[in-house]
Amino acid sequence: MMTTQKVPFEIIRARRAGARLAAVQALYQMEQTNEGSQAVIREFMEDRLGFGPDEEPVEEADPDLFKSIVTGVIEQQDKVDPAILKRLNKGWKLSRLDSTTRAILRAATSELLKHQELSKAVILDEYVSLAHDFFDKTEANFVNAVLDNISRDLRPEE
Repeated sequence: MMTTQKVPFEIIRARRAGARLAAVQALYQMEQTNEGSQAVIREFMEDRLGFGPDEEPVEEADPDLFKSIVTGVIEQQDKVDPAILKRLNKGWKLSRLDSTTRAILRAATSELLKHQELSKAVILDEYVSLAHDFFDKTEANFVNAVLDNISRDLRPEE
C-alpha cells in the first residue's frame, strides 16, 4: 500500500516563491540575450530548477508554476503589456522601465491573468517582496503601486 504524504503549506509557498524569482530571472535573461522562451525555460529547468550531482534539487522551485509564468507572459503579451501600460503615467513606454522592474511587472500580471485560483494578495506580496530584494524602497513602492492598480483592473471582485 502506498501512502501519499501531504506537503506542508510552507514548502508549497517556498516553491512558489522560488518559481516566481526564477521566472523574473528568465524574463530578464530573455530580454538581455534575445533568446526564446523555450531555450531559456529549458536552461532553467536543466541548470537552475534541475537536480544537482547528489540528486538534490538545485533550487526549491515549482517547475510547473515557473513554466506557466514565463509562457504566460509570451502567450498573453497582448494582455500583459497593455495592463501594465494602462497604469503607468500617460506617455510612458515599457522601455522606460528598468529591465528587472519590467520583468517583475510582466510576471506578476501574467500570473494574475493565468492563475485565478491563486490569491491576488499572495501574488502581489510575493512580487513586491522581490522588488524589495532587487531595489531600494522608492522603486519597490513604485512596483507595489502599479501592481496594486493592475490587480484591481484584472480582479476587481477580490
